[in-house]
Amino acid sequence: MSSDKRLLIAGNWKMNGLLQEANDFMDAFGSNPAPEQVEVALMPPFTLLHPMSDRLAGMGVTLGAQNVYYEDKGAFTGSICPMMLRDAGCHYVILGHSERRSIIGESNAQIRSKMNTAWLHGLEPILCIGETLEQRETGVTNVVLAEQLAVLKGAPKNAPLTVAYEPVWAIGTGRTASAEQVTETHAFVHEELTRLGHDCRVLYGGSVNPGNAEELMGCPGVEGALVGGASLKADSFMDIVKAAVKAAS
Repeated sequence: MSSDKRLLIAGNWKMNGLLQEANDFMDAFGSNPAPEQVEVALMPPFTLLHPMSDRLAGMGVTLGAQNVYYEDKGAFTGSICPMMLRDAGCHYVILGHSERRSIIGESNAQIRSKMNTAWLHGLEPILCIGETLEQRETGVTNVVLAEQLAVLKGAPKNAPLTVAYEPVWAIGTGRTASAEQVTETHAFVHEELTRLGHDCRVLYGGSVNPGNAEELMGCPGVEGALVGGASLKADSFMDIVKAAVKAAS
């Protein structure tokens, strides 16, 4: 259960960003304009976690990571454990992103293992769920989302958690789900979370940008956004944050 129901605007930089670009971003972004209303978080690549940690904290921005391994330490070349993320200043970790499900082949079992170790070491997972275009067009969206949320069965009811609904067909494509689709799907996700015993924020993700953020933040059941490409530029990311502040006012 998330103890914080402020809107959350989280930026997922994916495999983008060098140190100079990160410094330029932070110079231009400034700080969170309304931390009492909206939480802002950034998930840069692993190489930028330590360099950005202290400065982001001073800007009122929470740090997160894009992935974690489910072992504490050992011979797992190329992997990052949860203690390393905490040591770098992380609070959040993205798990189950569609790119890792489809490209890397991560299973629900692996995602649950990662969630368990994240919780064990004080990290809050942002669990990503979403359907493909074919799944939406064949009417099985809710079935797919229920299967992905099933990783929460038996999970501690008070475990910190955020869920991000990201229709796969809208990620990086420029397509965005309609307000009606977003409202309907978020209602189902909240119902399923309640059935599983969890009360947490549900974000929307999928080509969120300054042009559609205000409408999306106004949809019932939307409690923030997981932003991809638009989070790489300070001005566009700030515009999305401001849309969230307006929605929260």
